[in-house]
Amino acid sequence: STNEHLHSTNDRLDRLERRQTEDSVRLATELVAVAHAVGEVRDLLRDQRLERTKLEDHERRIAALEKRAD
Repeated sequence: STNEHLHSTNDRLDRLERRQTEDSVRLATELVAVAHAVGEVRDLLRDQRLERTKLEDHERRIAALEKRAD
């Protein structure tokens, strides 16, 4: 009957809506995790850049000391 068909269609729509909501929550959760990982990578790259700058400075200072020692 038409009522049964309508009830069946509504049930399918409800299931589809639940799946879409679950997918949205899952995607949002993953997006937060990705944003956190990107922040960690950014911090690591910044730290590496600072360490490289310190290393280059130390190498310059050592070279200057070696020149004075010669």
